[in-house]
Amino acid sequence: MKALNVLVIDDSPMTIKIMESVLNELGHNIVGTEHSGEGALETYRECKPDLVTMDVVMPVVDGIEATKQIIAEFPDAKIIIVSSLSQDLVVQDTLKWGAQGFIIKPITAEALDKQIKLIFESND
Repeated sequence: MKALNVLVIDDSPMTIKIMESVLNELGHNIVGTEHSGEGALETYRECKPDLVTMDVVMPVVDGIEATKQIIAEFPDAKIIIVSSLSQDLVVQDTLKWGAQGFIIKPITAEALDKQIKLIFESND
């Protein structure tokens, strides 16, 4: 699989560092980070990533709303939700609004790699 350009959106600086480390380990490039769903769409426009990892619980604009905004303007956007919330309703909502995958924190390289392959190999 080719290296992907990834935008990481999470309000936790520690989670962003972990995501950067895991994505680098998997051979992908981080092209941007955002600490709020509020700036997600604008940062997406600027970075034009292959993939977004999106937290759900963030101040001002949550990850579900940010996912809706990105998908509304970029219907082919690839978004993996990364959250500590695992309730079925949250998973269903994120997938209903356009996310292609869901990973529960804490992140592992194996779980992220599996989700990335499911999304990108099914679209080849």
